[in-house]
Amino acid sequence: MQPKTCLATYLPFIAMPAPNDPSDAGTAAPVPGIAAPREMSSREYAARLLAAPAALVQLTLIEAKIVVSYMRPEKVPAGVTFITEGDADNNGFMVLLLDGEVVVESITVSRTQPVTTAVLGPGSLIGEMGLLDTGPRSASCTASTDIQCAVLTRKSLEALIEEQPGIGAKFLLAVSARIAERYRDTQKKLKLFARLASTMQEELQKFT
Repeated sequence: MQPKTCLATYLPFIAMPAPNDPSDAGTAAPVPGIAAPREMSSREYAARLLAAPAALVQLTLIEAKIVVSYMRPEKVPAGVTFITEGDADNNGFMVLLLDGEVVVESITVSRTQPVTTAVLGPGSLIGEMGLLDTGPRSASCTASTDIQCAVLTRKSLEALIEEQPGIGAKFLLAVSARIAERYRDTQKKLKLFARLASTMQEELQKFT
């Protein structure tokens, strides 16, 4: 069965209830250190998440609000895969998760079934590499709960750069720095795996 794919239910920011709003049962708890009172608009909440350390800490709150104004809000039902590994067509957008959880899966070498590599919560950026290149998606992302998110498309990013070049450049630098940090973390994990493999090989040789 092919995974369901959907990113098409648009709602105005002003109509999106802030996470932890009692009127929206089932939403996740607010991100630690970022209040999400009922009176806070979803645009304000999204901007605070975008400028938080877990996302793009290089942006000020004012700059984050401007970036958020170029994003579109969406809701994705639980079970929907909105990013598919290997997809080279639907790759021109990035997602800021506002509420809910997303499971990230990837098919690793010598495997045919995907392996869960991460479970992401509010404040997470998803698919930001898609804004910088046109290559296929490197992992699949599925909503494990109903999620609310803000989406920035490549077209909207181009408009941001044209209309707000300073903020657009700073945003791109922040995204690039985040990708570089993720790459360094991956390299550390690979080195650790290599050391563990070497140690296991040495132990096995003792019994041969």
